[in-house]
Amino acid sequence: MKKVRITIDNIDFFVVKNKTILEAALENNIYIPNLCHHKDLKPAGNCRLCLVEVNNNKNPVIACQTKVEEGMSVVTESPEINETRKVTLELLHVNHTQDCTNCKKNNNCQLQEVTSFIGVNETRLKKMRKNKPVIPEDSSNPFFSLNHNKCILCGICVRTCNEIQGVDALQFGYRGYDTIICTFLNKPIKESVCESCGECVVRCPVGALVPKNMIIPSRKVKTICPYCGVGCGIILGVRGEKIVNVEGDNESPANKGKLCVKGRFGYEWINHKERLKNPLIKRNGKFVEATWDEALELVAKNFSKFKDEEFASFSSARCTNEDNYVIQKFVRAIMGSNHIDHCARLCHAPSVAGLAHSLGSGAMTNSIEEIGDASCILAIGTNTTESHPIIGLRVKEAKQKGAKIIVANPRKIDLCKFADIWLQQRVGTDVVLLMGMCKFIFDNNLYNKKFIKERCENFDAFKKSLKDFDLDYVEKITGVPSDMIKKAAEMYAGNSPASILYAMGITQHSHGTDNVLAISNLAMLTGNLGKTSSGVNPLRGQNNVQGACDMGALPNVYPGYQKVTDIKVKQKFEKAWNCKLNNTSGLTLTEIISSAYQKKIKALYLIGENSLLSEPDANHVKKALKKLDFFVAQDIFLTETAKLADVVLPAVSFAEKEGTFTNTERRIQRIRKAINPVGNSKPDWWITCQIAKKMKKKGFDYKNSEDIFNELSALTPQYKGVTYKRIEKEGLIWPVKDKNHKGTPVLHKNTFLTDSGKAKFVPLKYIPMTETPDKDYPLILTTERSLYHYHTGTMTRRVTGLNQLNEKEEIEINPIDAKAIKVTDGEKVFIISRRGKIKAVIKITEKSPKGVISMSFHFSESPTNQLTNPALDPVAKIPELKACAVRIEKI
Repeated sequence: MKKVRITIDNIDFFVVKNKTILEAALENNIYIPNLCHHKDLKPAGNCRLCLVEVNNNKNPVIACQTKVEEGMSVVTESPEINETRKVTLELLHVNHTQDCTNCKKNNNCQLQEVTSFIGVNETRLKKMRKNKPVIPEDSSNPFFSLNHNKCILCGICVRTCNEIQGVDALQFGYRGYDTIICTFLNKPIKESVCESCGECVVRCPVGALVPKNMIIPSRKVKTICPYCGVGCGIILGVRGEKIVNVEGDNESPANKGKLCVKGRFGYEWINHKERLKNPLIKRNGKFVEATWDEALELVAKNFSKFKDEEFASFSSARCTNEDNYVIQKFVRAIMGSNHIDHCARLCHAPSVAGLAHSLGSGAMTNSIEEIGDASCILAIGTNTTESHPIIGLRVKEAKQKGAKIIVANPRKIDLCKFADIWLQQRVGTDVVLLMGMCKFIFDNNLYNKKFIKERCENFDAFKKSLKDFDLDYVEKITGVPSDMIKKAAEMYAGNSPASILYAMGITQHSHGTDNVLAISNLAMLTGNLGKTSSGVNPLRGQNNVQGACDMGALPNVYPGYQKVTDIKVKQKFEKAWNCKLNNTSGLTLTEIISSAYQKKIKALYLIGENSLLSEPDANHVKKALKKLDFFVAQDIFLTETAKLADVVLPAVSFAEKEGTFTNTERRIQRIRKAINPVGNSKPDWWITCQIAKKMKKKGFDYKNSEDIFNELSALTPQYKGVTYKRIEKEGLIWPVKDKNHKGTPVLHKNTFLTDSGKAKFVPLKYIPMTETPDKDYPLILTTERSLYHYHTGTMTRRVTGLNQLNEKEEIEINPIDAKAIKVTDGEKVFIISRRGKIKAVIKITEKSPKGVISMSFHFSESPTNQLTNPALDPVAKIPELKACAVRIEKI
């Protein structure tokens, strides 16, 4: 970038041309007093403290709003400037609480810093009359409080909520002498639209916005957030053996220091009193504590009784890569079974299957950082701001830069506020909508002929299939007006690079794989693959669901997606593990449950899964698990599912172990031990290795997690060039081909990972959802996630503040439907499907379209998945969690 020569206080500097004087000074270690400046925000000039003189002009300018120019001469201090600053500062102090010693921001307060620099005349200050009464503190939010009496009206919090979060929960209210920072109508923060992310709190320069229960850590440890798949860098604050706070890691490329409410405040569960501390053995129907030797001997003895096809294991997307590698190795090398799966089966199995078929790889094609520079974003089947809040910020960033935003979702989600077009398709009609867009793009010559000719195959068959998707037919099936479909197609095809984001609104259907293939068809048709800020980007729901797939915690592939049916691959792993392996694909998670019910699967080793809340038709799951001859659960809490086990083994949390997670963009990142294990809990990999040793098996003598990683990286092509040393400061995005390779943020730049090296178009047909409304079950239930909870609530339901922000399951229902069945807001009702009956509370909202209700699955008191449909996608074997027929009855 072009630089200019400037002089500040008689010192010459070369600085980037578009910098402000304040930025140039601070970057070169010249302090200019300021209170409203923040590097993440646009300049505001509110505090009037950064006055400087330019080019010998005695009329000062505001340094934070004045750009540098060639030859500019800046003076940061003069008698006139100093006097002006002093008066301005005194006016701030006169209405500011002066009890610094008891303030939580003491010694970390910018007002203190500025005061020390400028100086305040105490005698003059005492003569000034305070003109503001004491204002009651707003402590309604469970995580932080707002003290107006310490506020200096710098506006940083208002600008943060507007410019970064796009929420606008805070504003300047009342104005004049009565100006305060407040919410709309000055409601308590908890009752406002505030999302409790805490971004305003971390930027507040004084003690106006501060965390509650603030404890200063004695040390800090960099690691990775354990919640969604974004893989945000966090810094754990530790005091003794307790996590006392969490900060965002500004050096993390995934989040650049920003966090959501769960990432910043959802850590109480780590030191929760209900953590499992010792092994439990069930005797006479009740759990009793046991030693590790007792428990491991019992597990090894019982596992040894079962033949390969009688044994299965559920690994975990919440465990590290090292844990998952060891677990799948144990199942295959020791137990002789390929019946190994994990929760990816319930979320992105269609992405793995569909994208592997069409593009050669079932992962995000592009990095998170690129989303902010896309010219167009199509967000379909994803409630991004709730489920992946930090990626939601990237979408808002793109919007601020002028990107076109298309949202396709049956529900009026938060992202619709930022959309240029909202396509409100009916539940389960995504294939028709996407193929309709493809047809319009093709018919109107908007497709990328060069890209298709050079880099794709099977286009002729795809063209023929488009005849089935006339726009009148598409409108009839989807409910979306054809004119809107045309506009969306033109917008997506006409603004390159265009990125597609999707999540479980696409995948959790009995035709989920077809939905994914329709997305890849659209991207291929427009040439939006293999280049920056474009691509097909499935947003993974859990911290290491990508890594668990990479590690081969799947029934049909070894680590690195190497097929178990490939004889050469089998021989490779037999040599590495010094054993004989089974070359028949195993059962999927959903099939394992069915086989357990049929008594074909007799022993189950379950790690970090809570199947009674996460799987469809949960009553059937419970019956199946009860039929097992031997059931071992390995977890951090005694979950609803673990209570059914014969043996429960206590594992450590992410904060108590070393290892790696791989996030949704394929970035392999280090997690680090911050505290010692709670009680006698142990790392998951250690537990599995000890079981193998008790069974007198070899190959599990690992010294530490790095030892495991070195083995797995040698066997996993995508991880070949990764070492702990290389990812010590910043993770690498796979594939990493060798020790000098810098990773691959953009897949498919020159070739696709298919056999032919070309992307493959796939003709598709419309397949309706398996359950449609009728007179007995007139409503469609769809499921989603809350911003304030995670998965089955095992962790977040043990965080007091998160429970206060979202304390119960709610049925989100359209006012028309509520009126028809005569239910009122807040009323507790029965919700009934063909599989179950639960209770929950009515929430009347326009967000749900007529005929559709929505619930989460975070609450064990209202186990939503007792209702959901277990009908499977024939390819990916994912159940239809996103659509089932229900009715509501009054209690």
